[in-house]
Amino acid sequence: MTTLFTNIQTLVGITSTSKLLKGEEMSKVQSIDSAFLLIDNGKIIDFGPQTDAPLRADKSIDAGGGLVLPTWCDSHTHIVFGGSREQEYLMRLQGKSYQEIASAGGGILNSAKKLRDTDEETLFQSALERLNEVISYGTGAIEIKSGYGLSRESELKMLRVISRLKDVSSAEIKSSFLGAHAIPTDYADRRQDYIQMVIGMLPEIVDDGLADYMDVFCDQGFFTVDETDQLLQAAAKYGLKPKIHANELAVSGGVQVGIKNHAVSVDHLEAITQEEIDALLASNTIPTVLPFVSFFLNIHYAPARKMIDQGLGIAIASDFNPGSSPCGNIPLLMAFACNGMRLLPEEAFNAVTINGACAIESQHHLGSIERGKKANFIITHPIPNLEFMVYRFGANHIKDVFLNGKLQ
Repeated sequence: MTTLFTNIQTLVGITSTSKLLKGEEMSKVQSIDSAFLLIDNGKIIDFGPQTDAPLRADKSIDAGGGLVLPTWCDSHTHIVFGGSREQEYLMRLQGKSYQEIASAGGGILNSAKKLRDTDEETLFQSALERLNEVISYGTGAIEIKSGYGLSRESELKMLRVISRLKDVSSAEIKSSFLGAHAIPTDYADRRQDYIQMVIGMLPEIVDDGLADYMDVFCDQGFFTVDETDQLLQAAAKYGLKPKIHANELAVSGGVQVGIKNHAVSVDHLEAITQEEIDALLASNTIPTVLPFVSFFLNIHYAPARKMIDQGLGIAIASDFNPGSSPCGNIPLLMAFACNGMRLLPEEAFNAVTINGACAIESQHHLGSIERGKKANFIITHPIPNLEFMVYRFGANHIKDVFLNGKLQ
């Protein structure tokens, strides 16, 4: 059944080729003023100036003079977790560092304890609530990681919850196995035993279709370059591509080991030098930056401006998690990226749409307004332009979200 959307002030985010936008390309956003959009069977079949709109359709919807944009693609999140960590937030306000909080039993190990104590159904219901929340902000595709289990039983519990979310949600969901998020306390003197336990989980995870990617936290105080290489090479034998945490806390070598193992993306990059930028320029690995983390932890923003100026294409993701980024609001994230990283609104927009789709390998059917792609799009309240959405941060500009052509 065809549905015609009319009275669109501006149709934003049109592409004719589904590829990662790099360098100067990121500042270009193609749009059509006074436009129509035609969908059928959950896909975009036509669009253009209102004067060219078809005379008939099975159904017609007035967009109310709002903008129509592709839904956001959030390529790095941890939305399955057992409880909040606001006490750690207070500790940070009192001057404690990330490492000091972790040493006091906070951080990832705190989330692991909470998750082990939470039953699967409760985990599922709380994660579904968060998923529906971010969909209401305009997110139509999302990557979700395990990593708060840190035991065979709990990691599998998390991955089953993500699988259940895939089954019930209209959003596209990709799953990453992050068993190598931290070393549990009871393995502190047996690191290799824990790594072998993680590797030993791979056959079951792959056979049951529980993960699309393998993730490792390669950073100071977590997993070394050699350990990361060992884990990623083991995952490759089972067909799991890497999407890894790298260089949040220090220049760790995480970028280079990610590139060596053909990572789809290396994420965080708050600590990065010209050597890492040069390595990324010579690779197909996508640098993904996480502005909410820098804001919430009060640490350096990743040098996204420098990366783009040197010709890289970046993705931006929320890193929605209970410890360092308890927010999945992508319009707000764009404002933080512009203000904290000095990006243009167009660059931030491309980073959370087509480039975000590339970072979860969904660019051929998501991330832009294009004939044949899924009808995943946002209708805003009447606002002047894309720049206004970022400038007027904090306001809810999202009126309707359509996934697979259906109003959410």
